[in-house]
Amino acid sequence: MNPADTRIFRRPDGHVFLTATRDRANGWIHAQWSGVQTLETIQTGGLAYLDMLAAEPCPKLLNDHRELVGRFVGANEWIAEVWTPRIMQAGLRYFAQVLAPGIFGQLSMQDLHQRISDQFEIKMFDRLEDAEAWLRSLP
Repeated sequence: MNPADTRIFRRPDGHVFLTATRDRANGWIHAQWSGVQTLETIQTGGLAYLDMLAAEPCPKLLNDHRELVGRFVGANEWIAEVWTPRIMQAGLRYFAQVLAPGIFGQLSMQDLHQRISDQFEIKMFDRLEDAEAWLRSLP
């Protein structure tokens, strides 16, 4: 894959909090979140998706929380009120969510799901392979 297809985002301490890869072979953006997230890191990542979709539209997002630590419910209002309308306007239609192993990340995602599931098709998965299979089954 061309290195330009991957964007890596770091916190000031150097820790990678997000790796966003445009997977042209499968037709989706794979966003792999890592570590503890803040409103700022989530906004940075969310706006990066918008930039990626503006550059090259893509209806599918594989949002991967397998390496996420803790909760992010504090960002859910911003995601629902600001990010979701903008990302839908940019062309996102399908959102495959791989859940974090920890209960706090899972509860945060369930809260978000309640806020945005009527906006586009979103499904939650425990395994990356299941999320990928669902995205592949879509048009």
